[in-house]
Amino acid sequence: MQASAPAIRYSDDQAEAHDRVAALLYDAGIDLDDGTASPPGEGQGGGVLAITGKAGSGKTMLLAELVKALTAAGVDLVSGDYEGRKRKDRRTLAILAPTNKAASVLRSRGVPATTIHRILYTPIYAPEYERIADWLAGTGDRPAVDGLMDGLTDMALDRAKAFYDTVASIPGALAAAGLRGSDFIRGWKRREEPLDVGFVDESSMLDERQFEDLKEIFPTLVLFGDPAQLAPVGASGEMVFERLPDTRRLSLARIHRQEADSPILDLAHALADPGLDFHGFERMVEDAARRDDRVVMAQRVEAALMARSPVLVWRNATRIRLIQAFRAAYGAPEDALLPGEPLICDGIELPLKHRKRRIDLEARGLIKGAQVVYLGPGRGQGFARLHVFGAEEPQVSVAAIIKIEKPDEEEPFIPAAARMGAVFLHGAAVTIHKAQGSQWETVQVFAPDLYAAAQAGRTEAGVALWKRLAYVAITRAEKRLHWVVRNRLARPADPLTTDDLRAPAAALALVAEEPGP
Repeated sequence: MQASAPAIRYSDDQAEAHDRVAALLYDAGIDLDDGTASPPGEGQGGGVLAITGKAGSGKTMLLAELVKALTAAGVDLVSGDYEGRKRKDRRTLAILAPTNKAASVLRSRGVPATTIHRILYTPIYAPEYERIADWLAGTGDRPAVDGLMDGLTDMALDRAKAFYDTVASIPGALAAAGLRGSDFIRGWKRREEPLDVGFVDESSMLDERQFEDLKEIFPTLVLFGDPAQLAPVGASGEMVFERLPDTRRLSLARIHRQEADSPILDLAHALADPGLDFHGFERMVEDAARRDDRVVMAQRVEAALMARSPVLVWRNATRIRLIQAFRAAYGAPEDALLPGEPLICDGIELPLKHRKRRIDLEARGLIKGAQVVYLGPGRGQGFARLHVFGAEEPQVSVAAIIKIEKPDEEEPFIPAAARMGAVFLHGAAVTIHKAQGSQWETVQVFAPDLYAAAQAGRTEAGVALWKRLAYVAITRAEKRLHWVVRNRLARPADPLTTDDLRAPAAALALVAEEPGP
């Protein structure tokens, strides 16, 4: 079965990958050639297929075009927002990413992605939400405002419908009506019923347990991943798609188009040369900086950039020293955080009996590795108001345990602590491992750490570790790369601010605002 030629200009290997996915979907009862989808059958599924390629190989463009073709064939998109009424003949597609930040990168490119967590766990909504969501999605009648929330008017519903007809986002439509989806969530449950087709971006970040969970839920699963990135910690340098048989893997090469030439991608792909050593690579960075202002050979770290895009390092000791230098540069007190300081979620400390609260926090984007900005103290003891990057409702108030590590001290300083809740480390600098799945317009890479990795002579899956670290670090940059060569920090010209993180029309989403569990 050969799918019809796509309207966009594919490279040869992209066209082959498109046809391979189309054949997989055809086996599952979805015909992209005819634009039709048969009702799901017992045991119907195409299995697992992996599409791999380095940065610049067009994985995201291919994914986006396949999503368009599936929706044209009548397949319904499933997100963490709302799934609508179940129908026997319904075919579904979910586009997933391991983190909120990775999902938001896809959404910024027009792909309606959600996190794996929001699919593994589904919200239990109040009936009012279901009536509004069904109406917006075209599967139900317009609800009467008398039976909805106090103060909700027909004019507000009209605003919601006008928004949804332009952008098919239920959270966005509710915000246009002055509501939040979180207002209607009554709890969370582990998904019991399988879905249909799943596309997973950034699949190099998947661990074995997540992979097995996804295979249980999706009889047809397509993984998109970069084999040059770092494998999950504890995975022995191996990614889940590398264990698939050759017949279930397809690799894309870089697309060479003059209009898309990027010195950052040139540097990333140069790392594949087995004869290239660290000093040779650094000379390439220097040459690129002379030719193109998108690459900067920086003599020091810029503190102002650290507030929104962390410096990427290899060693924890380097991370802690840079964080302390950042705080000193802004005059942050030792016993408190300044509004505008960046944080990284390091997990959630809640006992098993508070499983529902953990699920709620994670569903709001507070999963390990999530990037947030401190906005100020919350109403309850130990609570903090935060802006969560990549979340559709980014501003929340949570019970927080905030830790600031100090050089040569085993115990971190804790400026804010609830009895239990989400744990945060300072985020002005992060390890390259934790940066996977994220992108920033400008990225600072701390080159002395990569040199230390090169000197250590370590390898991962047969590749020099410094090369994997350098590849992941520099491909986090969307537009501009600062290759920092000295252990110095440039002081900021302006104080920290949160003016770039204005709250949306809806008020802050309060997460478990009452003190105590």
